[in-house]
Amino acid sequence: MRLPSYSHLLALPAGPHLLLRLLETIVVAACSMATQRLCGNSTAAGYDSAVAAFAIVFAWSLLSGSYLRRPARRPSAWRAVFLPALGWVLCEAGAVGIVKWMNPEYAPSMDRLACLGALTAASVIVCRVVDRIAGARRPGLASVAVVGCGERCAAFVRRITAMRDPACSVRALFDVHPHSGAKAAGVPLFHDIETFAAHVRTHRIDELWLALPLSDEETLLRFLDVFRDDLLNIRFLPDVRHVARFHGERVDLDGALAIDLVAAPLTAHAVSKALFDFVFAACAVVASAPLLIAIALAVKLSSPGPVLFRQRRQGANGQPFEIYKFRTMHVHANDDGTLVQATRNDPRITRIGAFLRRTSLDELPQFFNVLRGDMSVVGPRPHAIEHDALYQHLVDDYVHRYRIKPGITGWAQINGLRGETDSVEKMQRRVEHDLYYLSNWSFALDMRIVLLTIVRGFVHRNAY
Repeated sequence: MRLPSYSHLLALPAGPHLLLRLLETIVVAACSMATQRLCGNSTAAGYDSAVAAFAIVFAWSLLSGSYLRRPARRPSAWRAVFLPALGWVLCEAGAVGIVKWMNPEYAPSMDRLACLGALTAASVIVCRVVDRIAGARRPGLASVAVVGCGERCAAFVRRITAMRDPACSVRALFDVHPHSGAKAAGVPLFHDIETFAAHVRTHRIDELWLALPLSDEETLLRFLDVFRDDLLNIRFLPDVRHVARFHGERVDLDGALAIDLVAAPLTAHAVSKALFDFVFAACAVVASAPLLIAIALAVKLSSPGPVLFRQRRQGANGQPFEIYKFRTMHVHANDDGTLVQATRNDPRITRIGAFLRRTSLDELPQFFNVLRGDMSVVGPRPHAIEHDALYQHLVDDYVHRYRIKPGITGWAQINGLRGETDSVEKMQRRVEHDLYYLSNWSFALDMRIVLLTIVRGFVHRNAY
């Protein structure tokens, strides 16, 4: 029988489950306070608080970044519900031992400890059960297409499909050896790369796994080139049979080595960035409310038409959304549905609109886009969908700008790359700055961009 490792007691899947960890922390602190009221006394209140603090520190230390991992399969009910409760109780037991060792006069009764443990275990189990029920209603499994060689790759796919509760669903298999005869029941098999690519795009498959030998660089680069303009996570699962020293030990799928070649960045910091976005946008809306009202009245009185200009843009992972701006032009219709960028001294721009565009005040309603979850405070600026269609095939790596939420301001904007993009070279420079931001993101960089936007980013010679 294989026992779970101690680190699994508090292990969490990636993504929104970090919020579950925060909820558990609050619940455990509340259990400590409840125990103190039910079974404690005033003289031991300080010790009880120290026990709760140590238990929380132990729990978060044991977490050890495991919430950043993406599990290969959904954990069982035992591991997902009962082991975390046991882990919290063990942390509290360790905390009691530490406090007792530091303060020998601390002598909690067994009834008190039993009450604390029972309340903690029950509360954590309730949190986990509710999360598991909610998880069953979340969007389905990630869809995956696998590229590999012969029978080994087919066997790999069969192992995934045979899992009792996998975290992914294999929707396509490409065999680089067309005459191998390898098959995986229920999974479409391809040998032509163009047909395979069309299937991946038609079915909007989420990820591409390249299960290839380390030496097969040609095939690797070929698939990277084919999907260079797709918002598709590409992971490399190297076949190391020819270089591994030992082959005797079996490795579970959740221990397999996978290297992200093309994947959405900032996933480990998504929660902290989203929290900052919401707080900052809420504060900005409240602080600028009088200005928003004044601008809205000025736009309405200056020319007939709506106060807000709405336009479809691409958001994170290419999902479209409606961006908000204050209307800065006279109401007009574009010829044949074509989009004409604003130019210097453009006659379509109103007097109020010219001022708003020069000062970037027309962008203020986008804080509501941030509150809706469509945008971020800092990120690549979203372009018109018509421009996306034009530049996606002209500018290298253009599509990767949309792997995160677009921003109100960004690294390109504070470096003067804003306004009209009337050449491929201008767009290439803007994309290069956006990709630099994606590769070097930090909270400090976001703060630097926000501060530089406030200091020098509102007015610029290219803003017209």
